[in-house]
Parts: sequence; C-alpha cells; structure tokens
Amino acid sequence: MVLAKGTRLLAGAVIVACLVLVGPSTPSGAPFTRPLPAEAVSKVVSNRVMTWNICNPCGAGNADRAAEIAAHAPQVVGLQEACVRDVEKIRDHLKHSHGLVYHAEYGTVLRNWDRCGGAPWSPGAYGQAVLSAAPMTEPVSVEYPDGGSEDRGYMAVTTTVGDRTVRIFNTHLAQRRQEAVRADQARVLAADVSRHQRAMILGDFNAAPNAPELTAVRALAADADPRCRPSRPGNCKPTTDWQSTFDYIFLRGVVPLEHSVHPTAYSDHHLLHADLAPTC
Repeated sequence: MVLAKGTRLLAGAVIVACLVLVGPSTPSGAPFTRPLPAEAVSKVVSNRVMTWNICNPCGAGNADRAAEIAAHAPQVVGLQEACVRDVEKIRDHLKHSHGLVYHAEYGTVLRNWDRCGGAPWSPGAYGQAVLSAAPMTEPVSVEYPDGGSEDRGYMAVTTTVGDRTVRIFNTHLAQRRQEAVRADQARVLAADVSRHQRAMILGDFNAAPNAPELTAVRALAADADPRCRPSRPGNCKPTTDWQSTFDYIFLRGVVPLEHSVHPTAYSDHHLLHADLAPTC
C-alpha cells in the first residue's frame, strides 16, 4: 500500500509538472478517463493505450468495432483474434467516419477460412494486430513453440506513445485449462521483453491475476491496474462476459495514471485502456 501510494504521488507530480509546461494532453483538456463521443473525435488521446480481444468469429460489424475504438481514441491499440481483412476495414471506418488515422502491423499465427473467409485455397490471415497513430518500426511476429489447442504467438513493434519511444508487445496465450502451456509461452514472451527498458505488454492472457503462469511477465512489468496484482486477487474488474479477468496492460519503465474497463456488445471481451503519465 505504501508503494502504491508513492507511485500515485509520483505520477501526480509528473502530470502536474507536464501540464504546466505543455498543457493538457487530451483533446480540449478532457479528463483522462472520459470517453469521447465517437462522432466528435478528431484526434487520438495522447498517452492512451488499449487492448481488446475482438472475438472471432462473433459476427460483429467492423463499423461497430471502429466506433468502440473511436469512443476512446487511444494512441495505440492491440487487437487479438483479429483477421487482417477485418482490421483493414476497421482502419477505413476509423479514418472516414471518425477522423482517426492509424498505421497497422500484424502478428499472423495461422490462416483460417472459417474465421477469416477468403478463397478456400487462400484463407484469411488470423492472429494479433497493432494500430498506432504514430509510425511503427522493427515489427516482429513470433509463433510460440507450443500453441496448445490452437496456434498462438506474440508480435512486437516500436512506436511513439506520448513523446517517448516504446516497445509494444501484443499477445494471446493458450485458452482454457492449459496452464503449463501458458507458463511456457509467458517465459518466451518475457525473454524478449527483458531486452527493453521501456515496454508495454498488451493482450489476452487467459489467466486470472494471481495465476502462476503470469509470474515471468510480472517479474518484469507492473499491471497498469494496481488492484489486479497477485497480492490483491478479486479486487480488479472482470474483462470478459463470464466475469473473469483475462486481459491486461503490463508496463515496464512507464508510469500508469488511470485505467478503465468498458463492456461492449461486440465481443465477449471488454475493452481495457490505460492512460500513462506524460514525460517532459
């Protein structure tokens, strides 16, 4: 509790100092956690990152998915269970309907006609995707040696969040009762994360906050929501329709300010976003 209080005081001091120097970092000085009307958004919210498993196949429309993202306008959003074709349509809707322009990179782990359509001999690509308002460099896509019941992996890119360069990781770990597989996947991911002083790990980990398989990641990065740490199980908000907390934003070398979970009618996972302390 003392550490958490100290972190909040530090974050508060940082943002006050930066607001004095550079002014508000959200459009029109809006509070960090206030959702923005999708039809009124004209630019992204600085220092905001989001993760969302968009659920595939769930029959959701890409215009609706885009509107959900635009309502919060993150600088960076990590998507899981994403088909490349769907992400491209989401980007088009974000640009033409909401005035938000994003770059895209993909972490394809398989090609699946049932999930992503396409010609039978050329099914659509499926896996992770990252949308970023700033250009991305050094993209990598890694398939875990053991995906469990379905191929799984992670992707990573380098981009700008606020005014800092950050390595962004986006992953989807093995589902259901595959704890040992998830633990091995988390160790593979952590080995890559450990090479970066400043990183954000977004994704659907299919594991509760106190699950042992998250140990390797938690040793390197802090949960953006202090209530979701293993010492306080049961205190964080669920991120799925079945009342489990499976979706996380882990931060390494970055200070969180606010976080928020947003249930949605367009996926069985909720949107999770975190606002970060700006740097001067």
